[in-house]
Amino acid sequence: QVQLVESGVGLVQAGGSLRLSCSASGIAFSIHYMAWYCQSPWKQRELVASITPTGMGTNYARSVKDRFTIARDNVKNTLTLQMNSLRPEDTAVYYCNTPYQYRPWGQGTQVTVSS
Repeated sequence: QVQLVESGVGLVQAGGSLRLSCSASGIAFSIHYMAWYCQSPWKQRELVASITPTGMGTNYARSVKDRFTIARDNVKNTLTLQMNSLRPEDTAVYYCNTPYQYRPWGQGTQVTVSS
């Protein structure tokens, strides 16, 4: 069965950094696009960043471009999100998933950025 487990919960001050990880099991990780999403109480879940199966192509939401970096390790079946220059508006629960065919959502990981 498919399992996506996010980790890296953190509380940081504005301007700080965090690194999130997503461990995937039960899927052929290396053949799937992967993506990070975020959801806050006042917004619907939205796409933050995506990455091609090989890791050679990435896309970012305008709000995080040049601050966040998505990467993957197809040997370890792991997806990461390096978050720099964090802002209070980045506060949300972050999830990973396959963007073209959603798998069961994991529990997500809480990121809180204080001003």
